[in-house]
Amino acid sequence: MTAGPGRFDPDGFDGRLESVRTRIARASGDPSAVRIVAVTKGFTHEAVAAALAAGLADIGENYADELVAKAAALEAAGGGGPSPVWHFLGAVQRNKVGRLAPLVTWWQGLSRIEEGRAIARRRPGSNVLVEVDVAGLPGRGGCPPEEVDRLVGSLRDEDLEVAGLMAVGPPGPPEASRPGFALVSHLADSLDLPVRSFGMSDDLEVALAEGSTMVRVGRALFGERPPRTGPGAVHPSPEPRTTL
Repeated sequence: MTAGPGRFDPDGFDGRLESVRTRIARASGDPSAVRIVAVTKGFTHEAVAAALAAGLADIGENYADELVAKAAALEAAGGGGPSPVWHFLGAVQRNKVGRLAPLVTWWQGLSRIEEGRAIARRRPGSNVLVEVDVAGLPGRGGCPPEEVDRLVGSLRDEDLEVAGLMAVGPPGPPEASRPGFALVSHLADSLDLPVRSFGMSDDLEVALAEGSTMVRVGRALFGERPPRTGPGAVHPSPEPRTTL
């Protein structure tokens, strides 16, 4: 039995959010143009509610089951507050697209045409981002840089809104991410794609310096993720794009 996410502790959230906003303001020439995706993976729906209450509408999730469960919990809780704009950040599994399609507005991390076709069948016109493999590590998702142009064209033929590119920096110090981020910006420019989603808790300054318009922030907003709880708790192997 797979356990659910851990309970969210709101203590310190406001201060962490202010710190993230200060970092963005210092690193970006136009902070108002930077979109923060609050990644609530590993926490209960209370973390989503806290982000929404603080004005963070964009919510990122890596696991399909967690996203669907949190969306249902928020609806059940009611309250009349703002609704989340869901970003799915995990690997796109075609057998789960049907459950996600009614909820997800942004699909980040597409790397194969088959993934796009599955989304287009269930929600034509969806916003999608192509993930560029800038690390070249085994097990990492993403499209090789030299194949990005072809994949973008194929996805556009599938009645999808290819809004931009996405990338995850390699492990190590933030500066190690700079060459890959610069490459993604160059590719986005060459394809006239406005959205560049790269930069996370540790390397967002480097990302913004290299042209990111969307940063995916989890730990810097919500703190360290709690252990998964409940009977038979398991700790799934982390997906490459989930160190946020």
